[in-house]
Amino acid sequence: MAHPEVPAQIPPSIPAQLAAAGGAYWLRGVTVAAALVEAGGIAGPLAPDPNGLVRLDILVEAGVIRRITPAGAAVEDGLPTVDLDGGMVWPCFVDLHTHIDKGHIWPRRPNPDGTFMGALLAVRADREANWSATDIRRRMDFALRSAFAHGTKALRTHIDALPPQHRITFPVFEDLREAWAGRIELQASSLIPIDMAADAIAFEDVAGEVRRTGSVLGAVTYMVPELEAGLDRMFGHAIEHGLDLDFHVDETADPTARSLHAIAEAAIRHGFEGRIVVGHCCSLARQPEEEADRTLDLVAEAGIGVVSLPMCNMYLQDRLAGRTPRWRGVTLLHEMRARGIPVSVASDNTRDPFYAYGDLDMVEVFREAVRIAHLDHPFGDWPEAVTATPAAMMHLHACGRIRVGGPADLVLFRARTYSEFLSRPQADRVVLRAGAAIDRTLPDYRELDDLM
Repeated sequence: MAHPEVPAQIPPSIPAQLAAAGGAYWLRGVTVAAALVEAGGIAGPLAPDPNGLVRLDILVEAGVIRRITPAGAAVEDGLPTVDLDGGMVWPCFVDLHTHIDKGHIWPRRPNPDGTFMGALLAVRADREANWSATDIRRRMDFALRSAFAHGTKALRTHIDALPPQHRITFPVFEDLREAWAGRIELQASSLIPIDMAADAIAFEDVAGEVRRTGSVLGAVTYMVPELEAGLDRMFGHAIEHGLDLDFHVDETADPTARSLHAIAEAAIRHGFEGRIVVGHCCSLARQPEEEADRTLDLVAEAGIGVVSLPMCNMYLQDRLAGRTPRWRGVTLLHEMRARGIPVSVASDNTRDPFYAYGDLDMVEVFREAVRIAHLDHPFGDWPEAVTATPAAMMHLHACGRIRVGGPADLVLFRARTYSEFLSRPQADRVVLRAGAAIDRTLPDYRELDDLM
């Protein structure tokens, strides 16, 4: 029996077609998650399938989305057409939690046993030995080029800010933020231990750099006597200076780690009105259900957003030599969403002692998050976790959705369904910025060999 010849990937001609189309063209027959389409201005009703997917036609003109209609509903206007034959289209991705100051040091400083403590010690040794401005700039730029090629539009990085490192890294971040303006919206958050926040002099030294660079005030929290004092100082300082807060929280299997509860109580106690993001929250999944429920109710009341790092947490948590891990390391994502708590997933570390792998590819992050945390059947609005939800947490309201009047910053895929989308790496994707296909060539690891 003869089979029709169907291309196995997006034809190389697609970028050429886009270039030839010039200032205006239609993307026809595209599949989009309905949750990622801003309803206002759409010329016709959306009719999602059971997985929340819709077929649309999208008119791009001068780098902007000018019209969105149900597939086949648009009147022929003679403009060039690029037929995606049902291929999925996503808005460019938003990566809320990364560590690009640490990225790509694995070749020179691997984690000897893959444990959390092994990672802490390895990073500290590498930071003290190697983290000059030149070293950090080259590794961070390499990471940003990777993220851009994969289709990321906005990214927040945590910066190891133990003095004197903050005096080196924050200026590098500033330079890169300027260099990458218009390609990746780059934000930074300080990363200090919460007991350091209780020390007024040490805290002010770091907080000054946060204020100067317009960054986010962040810390890692754990159960120490200084926890409440450190939180009070951070919340008070954030209120005084109009800063957002971002915490690494309870990244452990120990059920007695309850600093998430303390953060929610502090937010309510201070009447905090800015954005609060908490990452990890692993121990929550190890606590009795009634205790976890009480904490989640407080988190919802405080308006806190959560970012889960499923790949890194599964890599580090419950790792003991010669023993198969017994749990996945992720937090209670479904229970959070049921309470209306904003939930994102993100890359976290890449090729450093905390996670030996990764490439800041949000397709990989979403794919693995779906598998690890069962974000499927139905998929519903979980695609927002790598797009619109982190964008809102970062105050980037022009990112994360496909909308009339918004920039044509899109990622095109050959895959038509979630099953197709999540079964392959989607290495043949096409990334559009302002309606034009970018060069998706990834940087070669050999560029960093001399640093290693």
